[in-house]
Amino acid sequence: MKPLSLHISPCPNDTFAFDAIINHRIDNGGAEFNVEYLDIEQLNEGVLTGSPDISKISYAVYPRIADRYALLDSGSALGRGNGQLLVRRKGDLSPIRRVASPGVNTTANALLVRYFPDVEHIVPMLFSEIAAAVERGDVDAGVLIHEGRFVYERRNLSLVADLGQLWEHETGLPLPLGAIVIRRDLPTKLREEFERMLADSVRYAMAHPDASREFVKQHAQELDDEVIDKHIALFVNDFTISLGDEGRRAVERLTGVSE
Repeated sequence: MKPLSLHISPCPNDTFAFDAIINHRIDNGGAEFNVEYLDIEQLNEGVLTGSPDISKISYAVYPRIADRYALLDSGSALGRGNGQLLVRRKGDLSPIRRVASPGVNTTANALLVRYFPDVEHIVPMLFSEIAAAVERGDVDAGVLIHEGRFVYERRNLSLVADLGQLWEHETGLPLPLGAIVIRRDLPTKLREEFERMLADSVRYAMAHPDASREFVKQHAQELDDEVIDKHIALFVNDFTISLGDEGRRAVERLTGVSE
């Protein structure tokens, strides 16, 4: 069988979770993968065109692809206290009209629209460039994801709102951020085998946290070990092994799709 195309982000939670698969630390049943590391909005755009076999996505885009891609029970970034942060320049009290977003298809953007419907202009931007754009005054505010949420206080930025806290206050549920999906037209046995493989990879990573260190740092935006460790601890948890009933309720509440 030809190698499967696997698209994930270069962020620590993805490279940590997939390290054991990509670097053959677990039994992968002889499966081979062509791996690409892409920004989250590039990942979303990829599944909208149906290009990858397996991909990381934002949960917000799932309703648009659910007919072609199946949601995997393993691999999700979902939890509590892990929400995106809306930030602005310190001391700036002007109205927030232009907001930088990590992409129109992202969960961050969906929550921004949900909780700040009066924002007049949403400016899509690579996630790693948002904090600097807010500091320069290119936009009035920006939504930080990934490593940016851990380091914004080192910059001339202040918190406007934690979008995850707003979600949890509204719903009482953990926040679904990102998921792993697989093409529905792939053989059922192959899909089930990859599901097992991914759960095993996450378990391996959790049991051997130092094994993936160099691999994670090869791809991370922030190379500080403390930031990487905080990132992994926040976004890789029991929901990453299996969504469970609570996780699936949260996904259905956000997406309107019931698997």
